[in-house]
Amino acid sequence: MHCLVTAGPTVEPIDEVRRLTNHSTGRLGCGLADALNRAGHRVTLLLSSSALHVPRSKKVRVIRFSTTRQLGEHLKGTAPLKIKAIFHAAAISDFCVMNPRKGKISSAKGITIQLKPTPKLIRNLRKTNSDAFIVGWKYEVSGDRKSAVDLARQQVNQCKTNLCVANGPAYGDGFGVVGDEVIHCADDRSLFRFLIKQITSPQ
Repeated sequence: MHCLVTAGPTVEPIDEVRRLTNHSTGRLGCGLADALNRAGHRVTLLLSSSALHVPRSKKVRVIRFSTTRQLGEHLKGTAPLKIKAIFHAAAISDFCVMNPRKGKISSAKGITIQLKPTPKLIRNLRKTNSDAFIVGWKYEVSGDRKSAVDLARQQVNQCKTNLCVANGPAYGDGFGVVGDEVIHCADDRSLFRFLIKQITSPQ
């Protein structure tokens, strides 16, 4: 089965030197890509150019991206590839700079930067991959486990994904895989095993 994984942070330019990004390292997505490969699947990994991790297996096809726009263009191009499963684990910046500056902004005095929301790429995945098994991620800092699960369920309903993985400080230790029910996975390995089982078991 041909699987697509996204991993790592998007990077949005402020000027030609500075950038807006987040703390994602790409570790989880790279680990999932390797686990899928070991399970016998063909894997394409869309990996941030700023990721601190890479897949161990040379069999994983890696395509790099930087900005949210670049990742979106790669995702649009997946339709002809007949992807059967998509694991959208990349950490997309919620905002980008409205008018990135050319050159380097002087640090002699303070500046005001206007931000605008970035497109929600996960909302378009079902349109371009109508038959794929799609898993999204929801990393939440504020709230508690219930609120994190509620937001994950909201993503499933609004974006027509099959599952959403809730994690982060709001959820607490481990991961909550949200679909028709909520399955708790204690660590990365149990999460990978569960997700792989979903695409290999009869639906």
